[in-house]
Amino acid sequence: MTRLRQPALIVFGGLPGTGKTTLSRELAVRLAATHLRIDAIEQALRDSGLAVGAAGYVIANALAAENLKLGHLVIADCVNPVMASRAGWRQTALQNSAPIVEIEVVCSDPATHQRRVEGRSADISSHKLPSWDDVVNRHYESWDREHLVLDTARGSLEDLAARAEAYTRETIGSRAL
Repeated sequence: MTRLRQPALIVFGGLPGTGKTTLSRELAVRLAATHLRIDAIEQALRDSGLAVGAAGYVIANALAAENLKLGHLVIADCVNPVMASRAGWRQTALQNSAPIVEIEVVCSDPATHQRRVEGRSADISSHKLPSWDDVVNRHYESWDREHLVLDTARGSLEDLAARAEAYTRETIGSRAL
């Protein structure tokens, strides 16, 4: 059987309420990719009475690796706030001979970002969304290498998803997708 496309790992990161899930889901549909959402994994751990800590990222990396081995495109939807989490995704891609695409989602308009954070509803059962104070006080490290930055205060979902798709195709190669 001939593989029609190469595996690739596309990692979204950014503070809560910036639009990561909306954008990553849209890209997953466009590319027929597996979508892994850290919030869903972490909530399942909480619902099971287990400690979360780094476990959500560890589990997501393991699921990503299994899907990469199957030749799938994998999209990880996570805050990805620190260098260690980004290094974990990079290691998963490297160990599975898959290119990695890194996309940071920001909202440059603080009033818009605050409105989104305070106005959204949880779409995962039992999930407690962070408050605006939680978001602005969250530890979030600068990214250390080239990546695409999408500003949801400055573009429509359609435009931003198209930019993410074009960047992914350019980074991975359009024939691989």
